[in-house]
Amino acid sequence: MEQFLFYLVSGVALCSAVYFVFAKNPLYSLLSLIVTFFSIAGLYVLLNAQFLGIVQIMVYAGAIMVLFLYILMMLNLNNQDESRKKSINKFIGIIASGILFIGMLGAYRGLKTGAVAQDVDYSVGLTKNLGGLLFNEYVLPFELASILILAGIVGSVLIGKRDL
Repeated sequence: MEQFLFYLVSGVALCSAVYFVFAKNPLYSLLSLIVTFFSIAGLYVLLNAQFLGIVQIMVYAGAIMVLFLYILMMLNLNNQDESRKKSINKFIGIIASGILFIGMLGAYRGLKTGAVAQDVDYSVGLTKNLGGLLFNEYVLPFELASILILAGIVGSVLIGKRDL
């Protein structure tokens, strides 16, 4: 069952990523990117990394994609802009993709295959263990990071208040 879910979620991620690249409408492209981010979060959950899955949804599918969608609506792109692209840009893109594909084939060829390790620690990605580490071993760096974030929030509020 787990293997079926893995293939299903990874298939959805691949299909939506391909649609993101080839979609003509930028809005549909962004929506397919959101589906890709949710699918990757599902893969993280299947790999027993629940915290990474939640962060993937909150940061990428939540904040960044809403920002991209807002910018897209503010730009008001038309389909007429697509016809203005020169064929040289497409040619350069095809050449760059071919070079990347050849590099990936070379890297894949150099991989060493062998036996898979059976001793897997399934408690590595659990949120409980991560919280225990953050609040026991790494308390000082965690608190310093939170003070830095708080200073950034206060600064952005002060800058925003001056403009009003």
